[in-house]
Amino acid sequence: MSATYSDRVSRPRVVMAGLFHETHTFVEKTTGLEDFQIRCGEEMLACCGDSSPLGAALQAAIQSGWLVLPTVDVRAMPSGLVEDEVVERFWKEFYARASSAFIEGVDGIFVVLHGAMVSESFPDVEGEILSRIRKMPGAETIPLYGVFDLHANFTQLMATNSNGLIAYRKNPHTDGCASAERAFALLNRAQTDRTHIQTYWRHPPIVWPPTGTGTANEPMRSLESIALDLEKRFPEFWSVNVIAGFSYSDTADTGISFTVNTPGDRRDAEAALDQLCQRAWDLREQGNVIDPPASEVIQWAIEHPLPGLNVFAEPSDNIGAGAIGNGTGLLREFLALGVHNAALAMTDPHAVRMLESLTPGDRMTLAFGGQGNRFDQGPVTLLVELVSRSNGNFTIQDKRSHLASASGDHFSMGPCAVVRHAGITILLTS
Repeated sequence: MSATYSDRVSRPRVVMAGLFHETHTFVEKTTGLEDFQIRCGEEMLACCGDSSPLGAALQAAIQSGWLVLPTVDVRAMPSGLVEDEVVERFWKEFYARASSAFIEGVDGIFVVLHGAMVSESFPDVEGEILSRIRKMPGAETIPLYGVFDLHANFTQLMATNSNGLIAYRKNPHTDGCASAERAFALLNRAQTDRTHIQTYWRHPPIVWPPTGTGTANEPMRSLESIALDLEKRFPEFWSVNVIAGFSYSDTADTGISFTVNTPGDRRDAEAALDQLCQRAWDLREQGNVIDPPASEVIQWAIEHPLPGLNVFAEPSDNIGAGAIGNGTGLLREFLALGVHNAALAMTDPHAVRMLESLTPGDRMTLAFGGQGNRFDQGPVTLLVELVSRSNGNFTIQDKRSHLASASGDHFSMGPCAVVRHAGITILLTS
């Protein structure tokens, strides 16, 4: 977006960027540039008003009268360790577009982050990038605000090199856009009031699995309630963040943490962090959710049939948390227990390609699933009937869903095929 002289004089200017990836360091396949969607410069503006936090932040900036200077947005669905090339590509694009803007003068920096990104050389990618930004000429003291995922592994480096990074408050993440709007409102407030705020961070020695961090349940429900109460009781606390952490990312800072963003007294911030850490410690066992075996749950469901749709989920193979999504555990249990009215999804591009020559109604013996995970028993081989094929593209209907917060309004699963075996319907995606 080009700016005239009058724009520079009359409108506050904000440099905007996005770097979004939740890294599952325990899976075997790395995540390369080809796995990321990259938007450079004005390409980012196409996201304005969509269902992603970037879209909400862009819209908030424009509605607030800011001149947006878009740099680069790099994002991918959760997956394995990120190759360093991705980090350096982001930095190259950001530096090329932001360096001259910083020298000319800007009023704010706004970043859309995940907060749990790990690359081959950088266990704290976000902290590394923020520290690089702070070293750029002209950017040393520019107010730096932004939004990040509740499942971040926040670090001291992130706190030191930012002013107002704001976490989602909901899990499932129905408030990604609302959190981005809240974060930009704080940047706007800082610009209007000419107030400098600092971030104070605390990381108690607690790690909870994602299944233990639902905000409708304990311990997160109590912690979020305390955070909101602290914001009400201390007007100088611009935000108090409860950060659940991402336990599938093996770093020194993995786990629960808290931040207070405030221009006020450090002692008040430290006291608030003490309170949150103590409450998390008191409730630590409630976050350690241990799920029962699939066979036990499915057998119970068979013996106690419920009306409507019954959904079984395997949390450790959750693609929303970076797993591969082709585990065979649930399918094997369905087969062993004789379940005949069931459906499941599985990622297997090779299996989809094997079905390309078939027409609906054709049958073939197909081996699929169980790849790339040393804990799985390996592929399942079944006689299947092809039901249908598709390109896997769809519009996300729930605009406040976890998927929308990562992808906006549209998503592609790649080429897909639906097959059926003995009453079990299987969606194979790429």
